[in-house]
Amino acid sequence: MTRGKLVLAFSGGLDTQVALHWLREDQGWDIVAYVVDVGQPDVEAASAMAEMLGVPVQVVDCKDEFARDYVFAATRANAVYHGQYLMGPSLGRPLIAARQVEFARHLDAQAVGHGATGHGNDQVRFELAYAALAPELEVVAPWRFWPFTGRSDLLKYARQHDLPVGAQGNRRPFSIDESLVHTSYAGEALEDPAQPPPEGLMHRVADSRVAARLEPQDVTVEFEKGNPVGVDGRSAAPAALIEELNRIGARHGIGRLDLVEDRVFGLKTRNLYEQPAATMLWHAHRAVESITMDGEVIQLREEFVPRYARLVYCGLWHSPERRVLQAAVDESNETVTGSATLRVHAGGIQVVARRAPSSLYQQDLASFDEDTELLPMSAASGWMSVESLRLRARA
Repeated sequence: MTRGKLVLAFSGGLDTQVALHWLREDQGWDIVAYVVDVGQPDVEAASAMAEMLGVPVQVVDCKDEFARDYVFAATRANAVYHGQYLMGPSLGRPLIAARQVEFARHLDAQAVGHGATGHGNDQVRFELAYAALAPELEVVAPWRFWPFTGRSDLLKYARQHDLPVGAQGNRRPFSIDESLVHTSYAGEALEDPAQPPPEGLMHRVADSRVAARLEPQDVTVEFEKGNPVGVDGRSAAPAALIEELNRIGARHGIGRLDLVEDRVFGLKTRNLYEQPAATMLWHAHRAVESITMDGEVIQLREEFVPRYARLVYCGLWHSPERRVLQAAVDESNETVTGSATLRVHAGGIQVVARRAPSSLYQQDLASFDEDTELLPMSAASGWMSVESLRLRARA
């Protein structure tokens, strides 16, 4: 007799393979493996792995939904954590969890589960989403109650039970995660922040030393109301647009990051990231908004972007406070229509042009050489007198 039906978020890696087998054999769950395609390269392999392990598997393609409703929402906010990190995994987990609980309800399942570790951020992102969207479902997080204490134990279990991942022997793998907008690396040699990353570990983006051999390339990204809609004059669906920018950026070494970050629980951890398209979109969006968004609105938005990024990073995508901030972000982007041209070369990005049909930039007003009726240079004297009043009064 089973404990009930469990929909398990399944990647096909070591953790979820062991979780699937152990939860079925030791805990008595009737498991359905659930694979959400957010652009990771191993979707077919994960599906085949679940079938090899003898459980039904459901694969759902969410690449465009991920790009449109999650990545572009964060792009409109210029969301960045710790001033550098564009948060690929933080954006993908809320979507995976949302689709997972939707499917669990369709099956009348009793539980949802994940293979995230008890020290990491992803358990928080999954479970806060479950709580917000389907609080009635039981949550199964095996890392918090199974007898294994680390990845060496998981590899031993995998070998004992002839799981496919057990074929790698005693070698503990780096923790590598990928999606349409990121590749991340953690664990093993990377846990010492004083040591450089192993040569050859990062595989998505060209090393800047290699990329330097190429000629610089200019890339124009078009936006409508803050959303990317085209590259170099060609419109594209959301996922295809990101894939094109990934291709260009990766060749030119764009988007590599070696970061020590503060996890949700307050622990510091060292991670490597490769995010070529996300990095290019961040620069391009800021360039277009610089000529289309009111300066005071930009300043106000800049004040709450760290809060927005923190909410996303900490798994609160489905929270009311994130939605309130998103509404403000989206209102501010109503005018952000235009294009920005980026010059990419040897790991660097330079904005070289910005254009907009309703640009707020007025060249005659900005000129040092011309006086205008709207803003005669003599008008500055009155403003200066009023603005300096309190300073003169204190002198």
